[in-house]
Amino acid sequence: MGDRRILILAEGRFGVLDAKTATCVIRYAADEVVGVLDSVTAGQTTDQVLGFGPALPIVATLEEGLALSPDTLLIGVAPRGGLLPDEWRTLIAAALEAGLTVASGLHTFLGDDPDLVAIAARSGGQIIDLRRVPDDLPVASRRADEVDATVVLTVGTDCNVGKMTATMELTLAARRMGHSAVFVPTGQTGLFLDGRGLAIDRVIADFIAGAAEMMVLDNAPGNDFVFVEGQGSLLHPGYSGVALGLLHGSMPDAQVLVHSPTRELSLNDEIEIEPVPEWIELHERMAAYLKPAPVTGIAINGWDLDESEARAWGERIEAEAGRVAVDPVKFGAERLIEAIVASQAATTAERR
Repeated sequence: MGDRRILILAEGRFGVLDAKTATCVIRYAADEVVGVLDSVTAGQTTDQVLGFGPALPIVATLEEGLALSPDTLLIGVAPRGGLLPDEWRTLIAAALEAGLTVASGLHTFLGDDPDLVAIAARSGGQIIDLRRVPDDLPVASRRADEVDATVVLTVGTDCNVGKMTATMELTLAARRMGHSAVFVPTGQTGLFLDGRGLAIDRVIADFIAGAAEMMVLDNAPGNDFVFVEGQGSLLHPGYSGVALGLLHGSMPDAQVLVHSPTRELSLNDEIEIEPVPEWIELHERMAAYLKPAPVTGIAINGWDLDESEARAWGERIEAEAGRVAVDPVKFGAERLIEAIVASQAATTAERR
């Protein structure tokens, strides 16, 4: 994060679930955001639409957005499949003509479009494709188990359930508690915000675990905690592979399960979401073959709950699952950190 002036493109999809990148950047880097471009909600402010954060303007056109003096246009939504909608291409070209940096997390790489590249070169604009990954990634060899830092992986009961947010909140809480902690992004939103990582869903399947291993090795030195952002979900029909690759490659010491208690069916595919205790057993079993990694707590995604409802859900899940359960956005992630520390202390004592 730095001194950018960001205009977020969220055309037609500005909301908590549909504009995940926009939402997270507003939550964690609001001081850098000058506004949001969305003709559907234009005239309102971001806090009115999202229910949190500062009152940033929402504009209907790029011309209105340019009047806010941005230096960066961030594509703040990711259509399923990550492809570039045709109607956005003209808008992106105009932003580059205006000399803006365009940051994109789409699978369609703007930097491979010769016309957009030519516009940027002529105007002084810049293209940043957040999902580009190196060509020389390794196959995993369990080296992530060698680091001294405590490695924590967030895992989810569904895709788009708040794993990046939970990972960021864990990192911030650990730092507030006096620990040296690093956030390891594995998706385009986290990469735009902070940390050293890569977009794991662009990695060839054979190298997903190796990429996760590399990120842990790169970030662990000098830190007490390495918090790895999870992706997908082990039982999601579309995104299970990336979840398993991250689990086996990062070799975590602990897992934090991210769960939306009011979501009964998985997004996109509408498969019934299993009870939390079954998810805990699944993740611990899948990790244990290589390295025990207990699920030490549940991070509740309570975006649609008020504080009393979120607290009640936490108490209910704790009773059912026997793990700390808390909404880290509403109440902080300190209890989740305490549970991780206690679990590690118990493990160390057992080995003596």
